[in-house]
Amino acid sequence: MKYLVTSLQTVCPTPSYRPTTIPPLMNPEKIDEILAFHTAQKEAIAARLADFRRIWALGSDRDLFAELAFCILTPQSRARTCWPAIERLRSCDLLYVGSAEEILGNLSNVRFRERKASYIVAARKQFTRDGRLAVRAVLEGFSDPFSAREWLVGNVLGLGYKEAGHFLRNIGLGEDLAILDRHILKNLAILGVIDMVPASLTKKRYLEIEKRMITFSKEVGIPMGHLDLLLWSKETGEIFK
Repeated sequence: MKYLVTSLQTVCPTPSYRPTTIPPLMNPEKIDEILAFHTAQKEAIAARLADFRRIWALGSDRDLFAELAFCILTPQSRARTCWPAIERLRSCDLLYVGSAEEILGNLSNVRFRERKASYIVAARKQFTRDGRLAVRAVLEGFSDPFSAREWLVGNVLGLGYKEAGHFLRNIGLGEDLAILDRHILKNLAILGVIDMVPASLTKKRYLEIEKRMITFSKEVGIPMGHLDLLLWSKETGEIFK
């Protein structure tokens, strides 16, 4: 598939420059700050994005499913809490063969763990073909990350636009997608990309903000994949997943 091959072979450039024109809402001072922060962080961010691309290039279906399960766990829970839970489930094979009840026992400190355990089991069934996980085969059926995201949102329990984009980014296929969590929305408001953090995100509102973020990314010369990790690390102090 053309898109997938291109996404693995092309590394986005990371120019750093001041936009020549600034739309009325945008905050020039905060834009200068984020450009300086990107200059300091861009090598580490590029390395992390390369790690994600390697998961698609070299990873097994089990590796891909682990990333999917991680993104199912993350809503309203800390990523640093969710990933160790996934590692525990992998180490004892429960992620791939365990019941919802067995998975639940390894989700301490994950919010809504009963529901999320059942979502993981449902997702495992959704991506099983002829008795084997087939995450790669399913995703290879899409021509671009936006159509893949639409399918994930419509077919995988527990995935909204944020979680589906997060999953695709984490396996190296979704660097052009916005992952609109509270950290990103807060910083988009600070930068003046949006006028305020919305109380809730409908599909229409999510896609509108994503378009604004893509436009801003082009205006300031920070690739979308970089911009997400940059704003996330600005709030959390680390570049993680």
